[in-house]
Amino acid sequence: MSIRLYQLDAFTDQLFAGNPAAVCPLTDWLADEQMQRIAAENNLAETAFYVRTDQGYHIRWFTPAVEVDLCGHATLAAAYVIFFLEDKPDTDHIFFDSRSGTLKVCREGDWLTLDFPADPVNKPPLLPPALASSFDIKPAEVYKGKTDFLLVYEKQEDIEELMPDMRELSTVPARGIIVTAPGNDVDFVSRFFAPQVGIDEDPVTGSAHTTLVPFWAGRLGKTQLTARQLSKRGGYLECKLHGDRVDISGKVQLYLKGEILMDVLVSSGG
Repeated sequence: MSIRLYQLDAFTDQLFAGNPAAVCPLTDWLADEQMQRIAAENNLAETAFYVRTDQGYHIRWFTPAVEVDLCGHATLAAAYVIFFLEDKPDTDHIFFDSRSGTLKVCREGDWLTLDFPADPVNKPPLLPPALASSFDIKPAEVYKGKTDFLLVYEKQEDIEELMPDMRELSTVPARGIIVTAPGNDVDFVSRFFAPQVGIDEDPVTGSAHTTLVPFWAGRLGKTQLTARQLSKRGGYLECKLHGDRVDISGKVQLYLKGEILMDVLVSSGG
């Protein structure tokens, strides 16, 4: 028995950029421990597993360390696998059931669009001391969404130059830390740090844009926005706020196809 494995770069139009994700189509769920071990072995920010259902697909996401509630770039990658490599449905949209509810992905040419719930921010009553001591440049504003802190800076160069103390940052009680500022050639730029879940810096974070888009839509007075994530690999996203939902659009590049040998996994104690 073997499991098909794809590795793809999401939110980019070229290989070796964007955010790499692994995708494993399944006919039935593996044990949680097996999926976690596969994700750890892949050693990518996220590995997505999905199973086809009567209503569409059920998707789950694992970092090398933990299962998470929502992942944008791995969902985009999984949708690419379904649309162009596996099922190849005639429809221009598919639905995923997930721990964050029902997620819709649409395709238009080689662009894929995630339809995710918005995660607006509020000013937290108290800030963890480690949040301030982790960054060498002080933010102008600090907010908190459902799972992430949002640190707002004055200019793109601040985001580019940040050098956070990852050990200190890992003690902040949050999934991760988003840093953002107005962009020079796009509406806004960002970076995302999540040592708490085993990812020091994520290359491109779709789920973080469920927080970034409503914030910048309100700040800039517009609902259609362009964005860059300023990691070393970099990524480009086109976004739209509609009510309490966020459209997050990007392209995906296929890097490799392979298979996981389940007999090896089982014999090693899985």
